[in-house]
Amino acid sequence: MRYPLALLTIVLVAVFSSCKQKSSQTTDESSTSEPVKSFKAADFNADTAYYFVNEQVKFGPRVANSKAHEKCAAWLENTLKKYTTNVVVQNFTAKAYNGTMLNCKNIIASFNPKNTSRVLLCSHWDSRPYADNDPNSSMHRIPIDGANDGASGVGILLEIARQLRISPSAIGVDLLLLDAEDYGAPQDVGYTGTDDWALGSQYWSRNPHIADYTALYGILLDMVGAENAVFTMEGTTMYYAPDIAQKVWNIGASIGYSDYFSSERTNAITDDHVYINQLRKIPTIDIIQHDQSTQSGFYRYWHTINDNMEGISKPTLMAVGQTILTSVRSEK
Repeated sequence: MRYPLALLTIVLVAVFSSCKQKSSQTTDESSTSEPVKSFKAADFNADTAYYFVNEQVKFGPRVANSKAHEKCAAWLENTLKKYTTNVVVQNFTAKAYNGTMLNCKNIIASFNPKNTSRVLLCSHWDSRPYADNDPNSSMHRIPIDGANDGASGVGILLEIARQLRISPSAIGVDLLLLDAEDYGAPQDVGYTGTDDWALGSQYWSRNPHIADYTALYGILLDMVGAENAVFTMEGTTMYYAPDIAQKVWNIGASIGYSDYFSSERTNAITDDHVYINQLRKIPTIDIIQHDQSTQSGFYRYWHTINDNMEGISKPTLMAVGQTILTSVRSEK
């Protein structure tokens, strides 16, 4: 997942520089153009979010067609049903880059379902079947825990679900847990196909859980749990939904998290939001860690066997979760 976005190169050539490697390069920095307004921070419990991350990781690598994947899907469904009766499991099959047929599940939980004004919050819940970025090449076919890469975003969304149960939002909210995001080809196989990442997003974007589903905007969470993480304004986000990004970043700054939400602009990447933007036409941003100190431009343990609970930070979960929930509660 999350290699430079070749699919948008032609469309965005006037906006972004082409990127042959992952998004380690950056474009010009840009400060938010609007004055930062004052917002009341929403209630959010980082301890509970951390618990939800850990519960996912305890199942083991959540790779499609595995027992851990099946058990975690059932747990996610049952957990969401504690907070809303409106839970849909979207079963589908998807063909992986190598021809393997994957048995997949997108899981959707809705709050205030009769309200036609809606916000979409997303994260992928599967984990990478290959530690193909691990410095030890003997580990490159070992599946990863995906504590940060997948489970952190889902943990935040589950805590948001719990908070929405306690205090409903004025606007409709849909939580979309996407499957098979991380089943793209390993780096060393020389695969030259396209669209082998974000399979669950591709399926949902073409086949939403409700016919003609739309939302005011969407927010995707990915790798949002590492200590001292920095979230930049990623290229696809700033092409399709710059106003949403500015709003969310301003809210984060207003409630004390400006150290996490940077106004630096970085190159476009392939992630679930690409297909929601292109196919579903919902302006969707990606909150994803950028680390300029790594070759990949991502979290230092991205796609390695060390993406485990030792790398998860409660303050980061708090910063992201409280910012997102405050953004939702700011909608009237």
